[in-house]
Amino acid sequence: MTTERETRAQTDRELCGLINGLAKQIEAHLRVRAATLGLTASQGAALRELTRPMTLRELAERMSCEPSNATFVADRLEEQGYLQRHPHPGNRRAKQLVLTPEGTELRERLLGLLSEDSPLAPLASEEQDVLRRLLARAVIR
Repeated sequence: MTTERETRAQTDRELCGLINGLAKQIEAHLRVRAATLGLTASQGAALRELTRPMTLRELAERMSCEPSNATFVADRLEEQGYLQRHPHPGNRRAKQLVLTPEGTELRERLLGLLSEDSPLAPLASEEQDVLRRLLARAVIR
């Protein structure tokens, strides 16, 4: 006879597997779409996450990577003319990453490509909203 604890453990394993599988699909989708624009997956992720001016630390957190990795990606995007570092208005020791007009245009193109055949496309808008709320509850502790 299966106990409630065993059932819960099995459900947890299944959910973790599904979430991991979805994350891999989203990452592969980003990699392919970014490559069509001559970007690496990390550059694509950075552009996707640069919704406003932010510090490298904020970008690293949003990309789920180490600040040194975000620095490397930001350096490449800056060399390509897609972003600039500006003084932070509230912290003289920090810099803010700001997309250039070319970076903003590239970001818009990327977002358009990412919306095509997205791994989440099979879900209706309402279902995506429910999934977002459930995942936010699970992640925020």
